[in-house]
Amino acid sequence: MNSASTMSTAGSNRTVADRIAEAFSRHGVSVVFGQSIPTAFHLAAPHHGIRQAAYRAENAGGIMADGYARIANRVSVVTAQNGPAATLLVPPLAEALKASVPVVALVQDVPAAQADKNAFQEFDHVRLFDAVAKWVRRIERPERVDDYVDMAFTAAASGRPGPAVLLAPADVLSLPAGPAPARQASLGRFPVDRAVADPARIAEAAALLAGAQAPLLVAGGGVHLSAATAALAHLQEACSLPVATTVMGKGTVDETHPLSLGVIGYFMGPGSRTRAMRPLVEEADVILFVGARTNQNGTDSWSLFPPEARYIHLDVDGAEVGRNYEALRLVGDARLTLEALAERMGDLDLSRRARARAEVSEAIATALRDWRNTIERITTEDRRPIRPERLMAEIDAVLTPQTITVADASYSSIWIANYLTARGAGQRFLTPRGLAGLGWGLPFAIGAQFAEPARPVICVSGDGGFAHCWAELETVVRHKLPIVMIVLNNQILGYQKHGETVVFNAYTDAVDFVPVDHAAIARACGCEGVRIEDPAEFGPRLRQAIAARKPVLFDVIIDEDAHPPITGFGDRFASPF
Repeated sequence: MNSASTMSTAGSNRTVADRIAEAFSRHGVSVVFGQSIPTAFHLAAPHHGIRQAAYRAENAGGIMADGYARIANRVSVVTAQNGPAATLLVPPLAEALKASVPVVALVQDVPAAQADKNAFQEFDHVRLFDAVAKWVRRIERPERVDDYVDMAFTAAASGRPGPAVLLAPADVLSLPAGPAPARQASLGRFPVDRAVADPARIAEAAALLAGAQAPLLVAGGGVHLSAATAALAHLQEACSLPVATTVMGKGTVDETHPLSLGVIGYFMGPGSRTRAMRPLVEEADVILFVGARTNQNGTDSWSLFPPEARYIHLDVDGAEVGRNYEALRLVGDARLTLEALAERMGDLDLSRRARARAEVSEAIATALRDWRNTIERITTEDRRPIRPERLMAEIDAVLTPQTITVADASYSSIWIANYLTARGAGQRFLTPRGLAGLGWGLPFAIGAQFAEPARPVICVSGDGGFAHCWAELETVVRHKLPIVMIVLNNQILGYQKHGETVVFNAYTDAVDFVPVDHAAIARACGCEGVRIEDPAEFGPRLRQAIAARKPVLFDVIIDEDAHPPITGFGDRFASPF
């Protein structure tokens, strides 16, 4: 097999599979998340410097590719075969589409000669992927390989990023590719193109912000996607602008900066870092959204922001601008436009911003002191079952700006967004907020670790979400990935059970589990597994695990009554503070 593959990469004997691998390499691809199929491609890829990161299930592989792209700021690649394997790519591509993450999926199709004959696992993949990808095409002629690969990467990385799907019939992959075109374009970094917003509107936005009584900037995940964190940090400091973030925007600013509020949205109830900062949001008179979708969670069901405020909205996707709040339109790249906005504001009189800075900083500092006083007991007491707030305090104590923290959907995302601190602009906290599906945590972390092998990666998942993907523990061990995994084991679907109780005053049978020993599962896969029931044990063991640079799973038994500060829960449950 290896000698045949080597022969296929030489001279005129190069196949379509070789040519795809060669084109991927030209775009900077060095790792592909894939199972064995397309076999012809995976045998050719190493000859072009591309490593195969084999997953156990396709849905997890697609999530790994998503996590890799978010951390590497590169277009990632996942592969799958036709039929049921291809259908498992739909959920991760849907998340990537909603979260604006560029992933190219290479999917082997049935041989072209057998199309529409009910071949084994034949399916209409164009229709399958149409709703979850920006672009779907099939390679039908060998001489068009580079055309279609370049189109796939361009579609994924240009404009609002998102998935692209390249279908390749099995027989076409083995056809001779012919002479390679002389192409130099490398389209693997995103954004592949950058364009600044209309200068006249930037000037208008600058004047509004400079003259506002109480301005507020809200940063979303688009700031990370644009690599605009440095530009945002400069604008915040130079123009004395307070900045809040969405969950996906966490880490776009240093949360220890005196003008940083933290994460706002649907969890500003008791115990929230930003609970006492709500007046800074509700009384804002000019609000600038940057790379934010103004979605339900980020706006607390569109109830958080004042209707009388003047809005400015900066986004690369013009369809998002003004979707929920009529706004001054700044359509363009976040980094370039924030840089231009800071430059334009520098030409204006910023005395009002300078005068307000101390008052705003003190309001934020007072709110943070109140919050820390509120959570002091619950984050330090040795209570059993363990409170998640205590675990978050221990995790927060070991974080550095280089740490990559990953969380599954549901409560896990809220725990890390509310209780962990971004200590530098650009620090990464990965959460699946496009569609917020369970099971994303561990595969996300695997992709992140492949993107940054030397950086510590900590993954927080609930036991409900972890059950979706625990087969990938073997993937972690096989690839020797030093991920520290923390399973919040309360033996329930927490958000579902508590949410049903709030809405219906009852809950369904599906929300309660029998006890599962996740540490034993980890050990069965060759990974160190540790069961934690004593909160005093967790901090020291966590520091040891990070220092050991090997995969470790902590199965932490937590209080099933614990819930994050979700505003919609109101006072339905007794306060733990």
